[in-house]
Order: sequence, then C-alpha cells, then structure tokens
Amino acid sequence: MSSPKTRLNVASVTDFINTVEDKTRKEDAFLLLDLFSKITAEEPKMWGTSIIGFGLFHYKSDRSSQEGDWALTGFSPRKQNSTLYFMDGFDGHEELLDKLGKHKTSASCLYINKLSDVDMGVLEKLITESFQAMKKKYDTVSK
Repeated sequence: MSSPKTRLNVASVTDFINTVEDKTRKEDAFLLLDLFSKITAEEPKMWGTSIIGFGLFHYKSDRSSQEGDWALTGFSPRKQNSTLYFMDGFDGHEELLDKLGKHKTSASCLYINKLSDVDMGVLEKLITESFQAMKKKYDTVSK
C-alpha cells in the first residue's frame, strides 16, 4: 500500500505564507488564513510544503487500498493562483459558484487569481457549506 506524499507536518503556516513572493498572493493568503480559521474554528496546519489545511478526516479509497488522513478544507497560495480545496466537490454548489465571480474549478479545487476578483460573502458561504458537509460525512479527528 502506498502512502500519500503530502502529509501533515509541524512547519509554520505564517513562515510559509511569508515566503510567497507575489505581494497580492501573500496578502490574499493572510486573508484566506483568517477566513478559513474563522469558519472552521480549526488550527491551520501545513500539509506538505505548500498546503494549509483545516480539520482532519480519515479516508479509504474505493478504487485502491490507499487510505490516510487529509484536511477537511484548505488552500494553497500557488504561483499562478490561489487554490482552495473543497473536498466534497462542487455538486450542489452551482448557484453559489455562479455568483462568486472570476474563478475556475476542477474536481475539488477552486482556482482564484486574486480575491478582489470574487465576492467574499459568496466565498465564505462556499467554504462554510463544504466544511460542514465534510464534517457530516466523515468522522473527524483533531490533531
């Protein structure tokens, strides 16, 4: 059984954000840190070298023997954009996505160039709904 490459660690979230070179992306990362912390009431933790996660759930893959722990939600200030992780996906969130503003999505990732491109109230609702859905779906653990 293979184990995930990206794992929970004790690196400093603030130190990581301070390494972000792009000024806007760094400022957005601190705003997202505050927003996710407020919504989840969870302590932010580093996952791998570039993902800031909130909460924890244990998963077992239906397609392989892989299982492990992962963040209930989180984000990463990447070079091209800020990536927000919605582990429950986007089914049922279409109406909010339509109101969000400029963004792109993939299976469970929301890509935003800069927070000024989106409606922050709508973003807060999306994060809240996704986080609550994940808490209901999985037995959650705090670490």
